[in-house]
Amino acid sequence: MLELAILGLLQEAPMHGYELRKELATKLGTLRAAISYGTLYPTLKRLKLAGWISEAEAASDIIPPMTSKRGRVVYKITAEGKEHFADLLTQAGPETYDDAGFGVHFTFFSRTDRATRLRILEGRRRRIEERREGLREILARAADRLDAYTLELQRHGLEACEREVRWLEELITNERSGRTPAVRHRAESTTEAPRPHPDRP
Repeated sequence: MLELAILGLLQEAPMHGYELRKELATKLGTLRAAISYGTLYPTLKRLKLAGWISEAEAASDIIPPMTSKRGRVVYKITAEGKEHFADLLTQAGPETYDDAGFGVHFTFFSRTDRATRLRILEGRRRRIEERREGLREILARAADRLDAYTLELQRHGLEACEREVRWLEELITNERSGRTPAVRHRAESTTEAPRPHPDRP
């Protein structure tokens, strides 16, 4: 999944390693725990050896002072890399239904064909429905043997599954009708700013 994410980000613009890591952590929260320089740079090296990305040294006027040699390298996607990225986007197997795999693929859904989007969404829904049924079974069979906190955790997981199934069903309905998800803006606060305490300036 990291390979797909890197190629997708480099489609947008060439980046330094530290820029890539920052963008990966920002856009792909599901991968955040796995993103370290110890995993990023070996993946970049492998992508370069495969011919999917290339390296270039940044212009001297934009290199921060005291930057290491590695920090001066800019990574760019190649024509072969763009083809490989397009191939990766069409893959829809069990790994694309897991949390990390789904998150990465969903990030690049705007570049994915509708048939593949539907296969991934439907596969993800099946995965979450299975998880939901497992939690329901635990609650039905063992609720009286669980302590209050474990029981609350299982209920929280069940509620999260139910919310995600509803969300996926909405997305699937939109895909089948040819609609894209509606852009949701954060509601503007209409409450007044808090007034200072009388004892404070």
